[in-house]
Amino acid sequence: MTTDPRSHGLWARTAPPAPDTPPLRGETTADVAVVGAGYTGLSAALHLAQAGARVVVLEGETVGFGGSGRNVGLVNAGLWVKPDLVPATLGGERGERLLALLGDAPRRVFDLVARHGIACEAQAAGTLHCAVGAKGLADLTDRARQWQARGAPVRLLDAAEAARLTGTRAYAGALLDERAGTIQPLAYARGLARAALGAGVTIHAGSPVVGATENGSRWHVTTPAGGVTADWVIVATNAYTRAPWPEIRAEIAHLPYFNIATAPLSDNLRGTILPGRQGAWDTKPVLTSFRLDAVGRLVIGSVGALRGTGTAIHRAWARRTLRALFPQAADVPFESEWYGRIGMTADALPRFHRLARNVVGFSGYNGRGIAPGTAFGAVLADLVAGRIAESDLPLPVTDPTPIGFRTVRELAYEVGAQAVHLAEGRRPGPASG
Repeated sequence: MTTDPRSHGLWARTAPPAPDTPPLRGETTADVAVVGAGYTGLSAALHLAQAGARVVVLEGETVGFGGSGRNVGLVNAGLWVKPDLVPATLGGERGERLLALLGDAPRRVFDLVARHGIACEAQAAGTLHCAVGAKGLADLTDRARQWQARGAPVRLLDAAEAARLTGTRAYAGALLDERAGTIQPLAYARGLARAALGAGVTIHAGSPVVGATENGSRWHVTTPAGGVTADWVIVATNAYTRAPWPEIRAEIAHLPYFNIATAPLSDNLRGTILPGRQGAWDTKPVLTSFRLDAVGRLVIGSVGALRGTGTAIHRAWARRTLRALFPQAADVPFESEWYGRIGMTADALPRFHRLARNVVGFSGYNGRGIAPGTAFGAVLADLVAGRIAESDLPLPVTDPTPIGFRTVRELAYEVGAQAVHLAEGRRPGPASG
């Protein structure tokens, strides 16, 4: 893990140590080579090994590097988009299949945590999507209706109930999703790696894939100091994809996201902020997220990068937001900050790609990586093991399509977030309203 404290922040400081995963030296063979040691890759490797496959995981950095170790830690159900849009886009049967898979995905996460004894501060207490104003409440009312029509355990809360569960009166209501929860995200990734190693998987960190060539009926995947010959290759690198599959990166725009954590709150303060230990975020386009960790640190996040002019702007925004939402904690010092990149697709839906014969992967999680990554990894294991066919997948096979004006979009995300946070600082009233 990089020594930059703004790389993985609080999670790097508080996660259990990473397992030993030395770089690949020389040549080896496997049934399946998995590229990427995040949630998708590790889940796929674990499920394949449990079915008897020989699996080698290649990671360019360290286990959990990138999105798997930097995110907020919300174990969400479903997708960013509203449920009804999914079958409307993918077709009724496949769309409902995807919603069912991802609606159940948090349960998969918490089951894996329990089964393998993963120490990752897991809290299956639900999440709160908080309504900013009448427009936000109307949006959540519609989301609640669509999920409830599918039998999901979600409940629309009024302003008083939202205030009781969040500890702030800033919101017009909230959507409580009882399927969801929170974890320490880097600890979960490292725990998945330990479980995979225990099942017989070989993991090589510090081993970026620089080439992949088909050699007869098998693939040869190369790193700077070695290579793996395998029947199948699973590409599980998502927003951090590099060569030899640059087409994945080309269809994803990077949305920067930062988190800033306070020192642990006193017992008195902890009783007044998120007393049920749900994770929360709001309905603003440039959203605010907040949650507590196991010892009561309050983690506040939003869109933006902690670099250049953004560093001071977003720090000041976090202090104002803390004061506006939870004035009783206004003076609690911040002790950690970090940021990373969310991989956004053009329609906010994930993708399944067959990049070549026996080379497959999911990507484009749009800020919903923990539960979908875990579920998609298990699906890839089933596909590679021959337990399901491509026609049974929750997404169609598509070719990567470059996202339009990607560089401009990425610049707009970063600069736009700074502008919004500056503007919120000039408005009277709560920074979240």
